[in-house]
Amino acid sequence: MMRPPFIFAKKFDKGDVIGYTACRMSHKKEKKEEGDISIEAELGDAESGALKDPQETIKKLKEKLKFCEAERKEYLDGWQRMKADLVNYKKDEEKRHGTVREYATEHVLADLLKVEESFQMAFGNKEAWESVSPEWRKGVEYIHSQFMSVLADHGISLIEPQRGESFDPAVHESVGTVPVSDAMAEGSVQESVKRGYRLRERVLKPAQVKVGACENINAQ
Repeated sequence: MMRPPFIFAKKFDKGDVIGYTACRMSHKKEKKEEGDISIEAELGDAESGALKDPQETIKKLKEKLKFCEAERKEYLDGWQRMKADLVNYKKDEEKRHGTVREYATEHVLADLLKVEESFQMAFGNKEAWESVSPEWRKGVEYIHSQFMSVLADHGISLIEPQRGESFDPAVHESVGTVPVSDAMAEGSVQESVKRGYRLRERVLKPAQVKVGACENINAQ
């Protein structure tokens, strides 16, 4: 609890009290003068700001805004380019992986087609094929059916030329000719020697065929 000022003053003599009072008054005066100086400085700054040209301020703000917009556009363009590069990179990688997978698949399937050709050779030898028991033939035919189903699941389809169709070097390989009397039949498929194979839209092995060729026989 604070004591009244007169009780506190009793501990000092008269000179001390007067000196203490004068010191306090001097301190208050200095504080007041410092406050007045601070207020005057603030008023001076306010007056100085009020005297500035608003057009100049607007001009500087516009220049700064223009700079910020240019910087933003630069960053945006750079980000968009990087994004486009990333998208293109992903597409290229997907295409490359697809090509690798397709090449690996094609290589394996091409080797498996040799097995299919062996089946066809066995089936083509009628005398030897019919000499075995029907049960054995049925089992081999079932295995062949399963094998062809697996090839079909991986995109393999047959190229089986029909007699009379136009010769197409993209899917046919000519291995001989067959004499024909009709000029319209010349150059068309007349006999299928060995069927071909496709992997989806790509020809793995063209079908081997014989084409028609007209022969003019001049009487002697």
